[in-house]
Amino acid sequence: MPLPADRLLRHSVVTCLLLHSLVLMAFCFHHAATSCSKRCYCSESETWGKTVRCSSLRLTEVPQDIPNDTRRLYLDFNLLTTIPTNTFLELPLLSELDLSHNELVQLEPGAFQGLTESLQVLDLSSNKLMTINPEAFAHIRARANLTYNPWHCDCNLQRVMPLLDLEPASLAGIVCQTSEPEDVGAQGTPFLLAKDLDLCVVLKKTTDVAMLVTMFGWFTMVISYLVYYVRHNQEDARRHLEYLKSLPSKQGRSEESSTISTVV
Repeated sequence: MPLPADRLLRHSVVTCLLLHSLVLMAFCFHHAATSCSKRCYCSESETWGKTVRCSSLRLTEVPQDIPNDTRRLYLDFNLLTTIPTNTFLELPLLSELDLSHNELVQLEPGAFQGLTESLQVLDLSSNKLMTINPEAFAHIRARANLTYNPWHCDCNLQRVMPLLDLEPASLAGIVCQTSEPEDVGAQGTPFLLAKDLDLCVVLKKTTDVAMLVTMFGWFTMVISYLVYYVRHNQEDARRHLEYLKSLPSKQGRSEESSTISTVV
């Protein structure tokens, strides 16, 4: 039985409204995912994809509304002091990240989490980094620029730096402002190019001394145990010997028995 005209009309209107709502929601989600950050400037090209520029905005933290299809992000010339864990986790396509000319003193572990496969260029030059937490760069393959930071060169930094993929041209710009130990002549030196510079020598000496002290302690314990063991055995042997001396001899017992028999 065919539907009445008014019911058919209402059904058609409801269907159209539902379709319109779905289209509107899809548009909103697409717009939210691909729109630009409020304070930043965005551009897009077929070659580079979406570029977001947030330069010179006196930002103290990374904006949370960066489009997740961003491929190049410029946050240079701001006031960022730290990069927290998972800051860029929602930017899976990011291939170039510029954090130069900020006030960065710390990169927290997992700061670049989520960029393992995509990130190719990382600029951290002209900041206030003195040391590096290797966990901040875990699994990152990007070519990094770490020049013009007030590096505190020590054994930890000397071990971590070679693990990073650094720009060859920037090696001369990674200069020690302070060092530990202080008397190795590292200040003012591009320490990655100084092949004879060993900042781990003090740690090695300390380790060697600790090993010697430990070995001496074990040796002392062994000697003490041996001395105790020998003295304890000597005391036992002396007591046993005295016990044996205190016993009557077999010959003495025989003579005593003969004497008794004769008297009887």
